[in-house]
Amino acid sequence: MPAPNIMSFELYDLRVDLICPAGSPIYCGAKPGDHFTLEGEMLRLPPGQGISIYSLAAVLPLLAAKQRHTHPSDWMSTDADIACPDPNCKSLLRITRTAKRTFLHEETTAVPLQQDK
Repeated sequence: MPAPNIMSFELYDLRVDLICPAGSPIYCGAKPGDHFTLEGEMLRLPPGQGISIYSLAAVLPLLAAKQRHTHPSDWMSTDADIACPDPNCKSLLRITRTAKRTFLHEETTAVPLQQDK
């Protein structure tokens, strides 16, 4: 893994677990143990597992922010549970930062980095 420098940046890998409270009806199709991971920009589901597009839509806007370093007092650093968008479903989507990954600017975009003049 390259050392961080001006031409690189770090993102957290994420794991999103679907939490299904015991005894509560689940309407989004989630099952205990369901999860997905986010590695850079790649969302990965285990083989044979799906996720509701509505549940994904509820968590998707937060993933890019959760991937980035945040101040310890920022709510993005502490809050991790997202409610299922169906108000009658008690499942949650729990976002956990796992590892850090370093990316090089030149490998993620064709736009050159603007240097100070």
